[in-house]
Amino acid sequence: MGLVVTSLGLRNWRNFSERHLDLSPTMTVLCGSNAVGKTNTVEALQMLTAGTSFRKPKPSQLVREECTSARISARMEGDGRVVDVACVVEPGKRRFERNGKRCHASDMPQTLMSVLFNPDDLSFVKRGASYRREELDGFGRQANRGYAKLLSAYGRAVEQRNRLLKDDHPDLSLLDAWDASVALGGATLLSARVRLFERLRGHISAIYGQISDGERLECSYQCSLGPDVLGLSRDQIADVFLSRLGELRGEELRRRQTLVGPQRDDLTFSIDGRDARAFGSQGQQRSIVLAWKMAEVELAREVVGEQPLLLLDDVMSELDAHRRASMTRFVQSGIQTVVTTTNLGYFPDDLLEGAKVVEIGG
Repeated sequence: MGLVVTSLGLRNWRNFSERHLDLSPTMTVLCGSNAVGKTNTVEALQMLTAGTSFRKPKPSQLVREECTSARISARMEGDGRVVDVACVVEPGKRRFERNGKRCHASDMPQTLMSVLFNPDDLSFVKRGASYRREELDGFGRQANRGYAKLLSAYGRAVEQRNRLLKDDHPDLSLLDAWDASVALGGATLLSARVRLFERLRGHISAIYGQISDGERLECSYQCSLGPDVLGLSRDQIADVFLSRLGELRGEELRRRQTLVGPQRDDLTFSIDGRDARAFGSQGQQRSIVLAWKMAEVELAREVVGEQPLLLLDDVMSELDAHRRASMTRFVQSGIQTVVTTTNLGYFPDDLLEGAKVVEIGG
């Protein structure tokens, strides 16, 4: 079974002064009108599992107005274990705790992972490449602490290299050194990212076929270094990367930025051979993101051997009846789910019978 969240406490968090919630091990429905704190509750659960928030807030934005600090906490139970986690927000910083001991944000998913699905995700296919990269990398950060370190190290290297490229008279010998660092770090990250994508891809295509009456979905990783590098070893990729940086140096000096690397890659989708971004209907594009989120849940089960927490923030209202039914069947497969809604009518009676319904703002 693994861990499930049994309770959540909020103090001076966003719009809440004090709130305690007991959660169902299966499904909890947070029901209430708009702007009463449903999404704020989901955000707290994501913070205590993923160690981050999809809103990317400043610490001050998490604290209730006229208060100086906030605290969120959760109890997780399962398999004979009890784990208490918390996040304290103070001016300019956040502090995480597990069983009363300080820990890093990156440690939170090691206790329990989460998968979040909110209305912004429905434009997953049409949005910019950075959004799709962040979705893949966000899952990678949770699934493997080493992945988060690779992302951070590579990001710092590119940032330093870009800073050097912005100099009016950059030191070319120093740029050579940063080329080598970026090439090795980028090759390491690319290898890990592609391995993760390949594991997700099989699940995504299979799930999409199930919810779209047999349509065939193909997912591809578009590498800025060219498609041929994807089958190479890390060291071979680093050599190609370094060579490409040399070829682009003049252009990069003119444009003052790094023009190639994992930060320029993208993910593409095609349905029965047609580009989903250009030709897919809204329904097909929404089925892709639905399949992606379900695939993250399935892969989380494989990676850590336990169910993640599924957070559905007001997405049922955005899905048609067919896709709501697909999501309902998935939720009923045994995953702990917290879902927000303004209207219980979006849920079938048999689902609500086994769920805990909590009024927010009532």
